[in-house]
Amino acid sequence: MSATETLVAPAVDAKEPRTKAARVRETLRSPWATLAAVVIAVVWTIPTFGLFVSSFRPANDIKKTGWWNIFTNPSFSLENYETVLFSSGASSADLGSYFVNSFIITIPSALFPIAIGAMAAYALAWIKFKGAGWIFIAIFALQIVPLQMALIPLLQIFSQVLGISGTFPAVWIAHTIFGLPLVIFLLHNFISEIPGEMIEAARMDGAGHTQIFFRIILPLSVPALASIGIFQFLWVWNDLLVALVFSGGTVDVAPLTQRLAEMVGNFGRNTHLLPAGAFVSIIVPLIVFFALQRYFVRGLLAGSTKG
Repeated sequence: MSATETLVAPAVDAKEPRTKAARVRETLRSPWATLAAVVIAVVWTIPTFGLFVSSFRPANDIKKTGWWNIFTNPSFSLENYETVLFSSGASSADLGSYFVNSFIITIPSALFPIAIGAMAAYALAWIKFKGAGWIFIAIFALQIVPLQMALIPLLQIFSQVLGISGTFPAVWIAHTIFGLPLVIFLLHNFISEIPGEMIEAARMDGAGHTQIFFRIILPLSVPALASIGIFQFLWVWNDLLVALVFSGGTVDVAPLTQRLAEMVGNFGRNTHLLPAGAFVSIIVPLIVFFALQRYFVRGLLAGSTKG
């Protein structure tokens, strides 16, 4: 009798933590959880769908009735997209000519922080030097500093010291500065988890820090680099505040978002163009996201454990 009790008691205790985990998995996989996810997705999508429908409606219909009236009185037109993409003038959008500016701003502003942040993250994770921990803490703390606090001092440096205000380099440097703390923090957490045996083996073979970084760290960090690159690209592409401050309001440097803000016109007379302009502006972010989304589902160090 006592032997049976001693055998049964550990079995119950051993199953308890697994039962809790299984209970959570069963809850997430239940039909009710699936139904809740579908409802949330539908509710979240309705405003976007309404905006998409409004982009094809005539101006008078947009100003007088809601988008749901298409079900009772359907009317569609491409006039809004034609005005947004091809018309020119003070009261029109002419977004087609601003795509180039947005690309010139976004691509370097996404690549520079990743390149600098990857090297800094490797140095803080695998190069032992005095004060590395405090430097990482300081970089992490910079994330809580609102970027609005640095706009005016940085603008004064660009205009009075460097003389680059209102140029593309000013916008590149600003986006790089504001993006580096988060990039370094995320890449450091990823790179520091790479097995030390791989680094030590490379050092035993005579590899220096440059070879280790380019031949080991970068190939294994591709999922993290791609994920951070997506976020940085989307953030810069959709940015308006930094563009307004550092582009100087010049047409040659103004990005797509700045022109969208100006598109409304006096007293909001061109609000009917905003839905079309919004969908024109999200074409590129959608392409970038869907092209690189597979990196979001990769686990940490998948390349190092599976080759």
